[in-house]
Order: sequence, then structure tokens, then C-alpha cells
Amino acid sequence: MKSTLLAKVILNYILFLSIGFIILCTFTQHSLNAYTENREAQRLYREATQVAGNYARNYFNSELSLQDFQTQMESLGQYLSAEIWIVDNQGDILLDSSDASIGKNAANANFTTLDGFDTSDFGNSYYMTGKFYHSFPEKMLSVYSPVTSNYRVKSYVMIHKPVSVIAQNSNGMMNIIFYTVGLIALSALFFLILFLLDIYRPIRLLTATAKSYASGDFEPRTGISRNDEVGYLAKTMDYMATELNTLEDDQRKFISNVSHDFRSPLTSIKGYVEAMMDGTIPPEMQEKYFNIILFETERLAKLTQGILDLNQFGHRGMMLDLSDFDINRMIKTTILTFEGTCSQKGLSFDLVLTGQELFVHADMSKIQQVLYNLIDNATKFSHPNNSIKIETSMKNEKALISVKDYGIGIPADSIKKIWERFYKTDLSRGRDKRGTGLGLAIVREIIQAHKEHINVISTEGVGTEFLFTLPLAQKEVQS
Repeated sequence: MKSTLLAKVILNYILFLSIGFIILCTFTQHSLNAYTENREAQRLYREATQVAGNYARNYFNSELSLQDFQTQMESLGQYLSAEIWIVDNQGDILLDSSDASIGKNAANANFTTLDGFDTSDFGNSYYMTGKFYHSFPEKMLSVYSPVTSNYRVKSYVMIHKPVSVIAQNSNGMMNIIFYTVGLIALSALFFLILFLLDIYRPIRLLTATAKSYASGDFEPRTGISRNDEVGYLAKTMDYMATELNTLEDDQRKFISNVSHDFRSPLTSIKGYVEAMMDGTIPPEMQEKYFNIILFETERLAKLTQGILDLNQFGHRGMMLDLSDFDINRMIKTTILTFEGTCSQKGLSFDLVLTGQELFVHADMSKIQQVLYNLIDNATKFSHPNNSIKIETSMKNEKALISVKDYGIGIPADSIKKIWERFYKTDLSRGRDKRGTGLGLAIVREIIQAHKEHINVISTEGVGTEFLFTLPLAQKEVQS
């Protein structure tokens, strides 16, 4: 059977009430009975001591008559709801507040002797519970106090009170406790209902929504708008669903783009190899098609490396090896790798660099990759016999680097899409046959990893300019 939060809460509530009731009926009841009994014993002991020190002493000193003594003990016994005895050292009852006929000095000389009477049976206490030498049919609380005269114990004052009477007081207090606990239980039930309304219902909704996400349906939203932890969790889940939905679309797009970019060169390679194997392409023309196969292989290798690079730049960012280096020198070194391409297209570089040296604080190898990709794009999309302008400057303790070409430009509706992976302005027949659509995505990931910004300004048919910032080295800032 499935265990739910609601069932657990209700079960725990019932368990709490049951354990509380058991504790009340055992430990609390026993402790309260013991406390009530001890307190009543103290009260009776004080009365016994007063009787022994006043009335009994006066009686034995012949200052108080037996009748007056009996009358006073009867009144006190009724007040205490108890029986008062005067017992001598041999265990003979000299006086009984409840029966005037009992007593050694009574008119009929009718008295009772307690068999085995010994005050040492009380131990270190001044009271005991029981039937007191089988003198009573029910359990009694018995308290004693010695009556002394001339430093000798002449008798004892015994006060006996039924334990059942004492228990009635204890039961009355227990009833009050039960009523109080009952009110607390009702209050707890009220707060439990509030919990179910305020916490459990949203949790059920969150659980149902999470199940939809687990099954691949990212459309449902929690619809919970609160400013507490539950509301924060709901907003987080809604955001997660949006991201997962976007990620799913990106995955489909990624697979589609990868399939397209891999299929084209693989088809070419397969076709040319089969044509050479079956003799369709004669041996004297095979060198030309070997070069095409080599070109397509290099394109596949470049595409694979681009995917591996982007895979490093996940949501957790990338590891940067930060150091100070001269960005001007890096630009000069990087453009040398494009000497052959520029010669073929008649392109030239126009360098407008700030100072002889401009040191920045960044990852040298990754910034070189940024420059290579931007310059590579500029050479590919520039018109023949034109120039590419590369400029560096300083602004607000940042180095600003610009790579500008005067080529075909980027359509206005494609400006925001150029940073997407595998995006090309014409996926099927773009001018860039060697491109993978990953270069600018890699560029943006690297610049963002440095917590810097990159922007593009382009007009179709006029040209394109890419601008990005890098932090200046500390010595540049100080100078």
C-alpha cells in the first residue's frame, strides 16, 4: 500500500494522542496519586502533632476531661474526614473519635488492642498505607505522632483517612488534566487541518506537476503564487519546466543540425570512394577527388572538435587559466595564419591598436580561439580585394577589441540567432561551405566565462563588426 504524507500525518497525530493518553493514565495518574497522598499525609501529620502537643498532653495531665477530649476529637475527625485514635505503647486504643464506646477509660471499659502494634513498622516515615493491623476493611492512610510527658512517650495520636477519599481529590485533578489535554488535542487538530489546507494541498499539486515533468510533459505549471518556501519551490519548478522544455527543443534542433552537417560530407566521401572503386572516376582524375575527400574529412574533424569544445562549456562554466598577456601582439600573431587565404581573396588587415602593448588579464589560449574564429568569419564573408579592420582601445578599465569586415553582412532577422549552435544564415546552401555553425557559439561561451560582453553590429550588404571586452591587467589600470 502506498504511504502518503497525509496518512503519515494522521497516523502520527493518532499515535501522539494514544501515547499521551497512556502516559496520562499511567505515569501522570501514579505521580499525581503519590503527590496527593504525600501532601495529605503532611497535612494530617501537622494535625496529629498539634493534637499530641495540646489536647492529648492536657488530657494525660488531667487538664482536660475525657468527655471534652472525645468531643474535640469527634469534631476534628469530622473536619478531616478521618478517624483519630489515641493508642498506648501496648497497642490499646484509649480513644476513638468515631466511637465513644471504645476506650480503656470509657464507661464500659470496652477497648480494642492492636495485635503486633509497633511504631517501627512506619520505618523512617511518619505515615503508612494499608488496613493498619487489619483494623479497617479498606486501605487507609495512617499518620502517627507521639504524645510525650516528662520526656517519655506515653501514647500515640493516630489519624486514619481512607485512601479512596484522597483518590477522589486526585481524580478530580485528573479530570481537569484530561479536559485540558482534550482542549490541546482539539487545538492540535485545528492546526493539523490548517496544515493540510496550507501545506499538504500545494505539495499534492507540486507532486502531480512533477509527475507530468517526469513523464516528459513540461507544459503544466504549478499555479502557486506564495512568498514562502513552498512558493519558492513552485517558482523553481516552473522555471525548471521552462528550461527543460527549451532544452528538449534544443536537443531536437541539435540532433537535426548535427545530422545535417554530418550527412552531407559523409555522403560526399562515400560517393566519391565508391565511384573510384567501381571505376566511374578514372585514375587520372582521382587526385582531384582525393582532395575533396580530404577537405570533407577536415570539415568533419573541425565539426567534431567544435562539439567537444562546446561540451566543455556547460552550465557549470569552464576552467580558465588566467594570466596577463599582450592582446596587441596576439592579434598580430593570429592574422599571420590567414596570410594564404587573404592572398587568394586580395584581403588586407587594417590594424588600429592602442599603444605598443596592451596587456589584458584573461585565458590566453581561449582568447586566441575567439580572435581566430572572428577573423576567420571576417575573411570568409568579406568581398574580394577589401580590408578587415581590427581595433583595440581602453574604456572604463576594460580593453575593447573590434573585428570589422566590409562584406555581405548579416540579415536583420538573423542577428539574434547567430549565437545559436549550428545556426547559419542559409543552412542548406550557405556561402560558408567550410563552416560548422559552432564558431560564434564557442566565442560567446568563452567571453561569458570571463564575465565579459560581446556584441555585433551588422548591415546587410555593408559589413559586420564584432566587439568584445576583456579586463585590463593590473599594471595597465595603475598606469
